[in-house]
Amino acid sequence: MGYGEVITRSYDRQIDRARVEDLERRCEVGPAERVFLFTDTLGDPICRIRNSPMYKMLVAELDRELVGVIQGSIKQVTVQKPHEDLAKVGYVLGLRVAPLHRRKGIGSSLVCKLEEWFTANDVDYAYMATEKDNEASVKLFVNKLGYVNFRTPAILVHPVNNRMFHTPSNVQIRKLKIEEAENLYYKFMASTEFFPYDIGNILRNKLSLGTWVAYPRGEIVGEFGSNGQIFPKSWAMVSVWNSGELFKLRLGKAPLSCLLYTKSSKLIDKFLPCFKLPAIPDFYHPFGFYFMYGMHREGPLSGKMVRTLCQFVHNMAGTKSKDCKVIVTEVGGSDALRLHIPHWKLLSCPEDLWCMKALKNEKKKTLRELTKIPPTIALFVDPREV
Repeated sequence: MGYGEVITRSYDRQIDRARVEDLERRCEVGPAERVFLFTDTLGDPICRIRNSPMYKMLVAELDRELVGVIQGSIKQVTVQKPHEDLAKVGYVLGLRVAPLHRRKGIGSSLVCKLEEWFTANDVDYAYMATEKDNEASVKLFVNKLGYVNFRTPAILVHPVNNRMFHTPSNVQIRKLKIEEAENLYYKFMASTEFFPYDIGNILRNKLSLGTWVAYPRGEIVGEFGSNGQIFPKSWAMVSVWNSGELFKLRLGKAPLSCLLYTKSSKLIDKFLPCFKLPAIPDFYHPFGFYFMYGMHREGPLSGKMVRTLCQFVHNMAGTKSKDCKVIVTEVGGSDALRLHIPHWKLLSCPEDLWCMKALKNEKKKTLRELTKIPPTIALFVDPREV
């Protein structure tokens, strides 16, 4: 049996908003054997890309039914050292195809149309992120559309609960001014893979809650980093993005182990509070999350500084947000930084998958060289693309 013609066009808020939201509700996010996450875009389907320098959403219609959607954004980033090597990259995200219309070529058609928009805007590389065990996505992008495996970062998740962490008395935590944070990022992270050229716009966005540094108390005299000279021997910094203001998540299905732990921990916490067993929050109702980005450390005691900052962000989420139930961050898969970030293996993803494709012939050789670089270097994950 043949299918009608699939029409791909730009998103029109007036006629598409409700239909895109309905499609989002019907599409699961996450590998089937682990969890299903449903997204609530709070009435703005384009919210995940709205804060990017350039963005576009495409929809696919079949016999007047909206059967697919895809989003894309464009920015300049560092793709390799030194900092002068900037590239224009296009990020592919939010590809959804209605369950009853999969395997009809709709997904590949949407990606190709988005790549045409990238090319028209002089983009060097397209890239996307998916779960490493998402076979359908890997087959589409790698096997069919010519993307290559690039990096396997780790997504680390820690639940927010009522128990506050104690900040060590010998550690000083200070919130930086935006200009201070911007200077520090350019000084210490400008050569980091995928460092965004417009970091200042990210830091000044209303969703960015601030940037904090942690260092041993009493180790320096004066303001941190003043005149670009005063730095302690060990320190760490992190910025926080309130993703929950853009969209909410809801758990649709979870492994049996997760369900059993949730129920048992809540019972123990209720009847035997002396055990102080951390309970998993209720993920079956819409919830928000904080995303930690731009994490950097220096010095022999910097691991402790990182842990202290993570605990500080947890406490901030628990006291200042009504629906923030998890703290999320993403770091390079082989980056030793992950060893110092508190997270639950039950909720985290040890290997996400980033894939890239050169959209210009002269960039194909560079991409081959990039994929050969050992994945031990740091990776900057833009909070606007989470």
